[in-house]
Amino acid sequence: MNQHAVAGVQRGEKQFGLSTREFIMLDRRSLLRTSGVAAAGALGAVASASTAEASATPSRGPHPVVPDPTAGVTRTLLQDNPSPAKGWKTVQTLVEIPRRRESGRHSHPGVEVGYIVRGDVSMEFDDGTTLRLRTGDPFFIPSDTIHNARNIGKVTTMMLSTYVVDETKPLVTTHTH
Repeated sequence: MNQHAVAGVQRGEKQFGLSTREFIMLDRRSLLRTSGVAAAGALGAVASASTAEASATPSRGPHPVVPDPTAGVTRTLLQDNPSPAKGWKTVQTLVEIPRRRESGRHSHPGVEVGYIVRGDVSMEFDDGTTLRLRTGDPFFIPSDTIHNARNIGKVTTMMLSTYVVDETKPLVTTHTH
């Protein structure tokens, strides 16, 4: 909740057409419901991915050229819910990016709030800004910002991403150079 919304709640103003008490209860219920599902999904995915990586044999010699740097990237939908704000929805995904792969340049029709569950990522933005993110780092990407998540670590990167997006638009729009 931003500072203006917090101040409004403290003054007893309505948020998204709800009374302060209803808004806070909705917020608490949503947090409890979503955090349990997200944590269980993320932990289960980490356990299965760790087992798969541990059993894989390391490659020797030069690495082959991969024609599609986004090959193998997955986005698993954990939940898709209406937002308290009319016309918006909240979507949560678990994004997995294998070693030496990237998400590809893309944007979302709303904000992305994320957390690096595992791995090392170079988050590259079209304005030239690059963020180095490691396991345990949170991140925020503004609406319609073109970005690319590049796995620069030694394991499959896992990111928990929550989006608040325009419900009439696709979650992801890809961009080519």
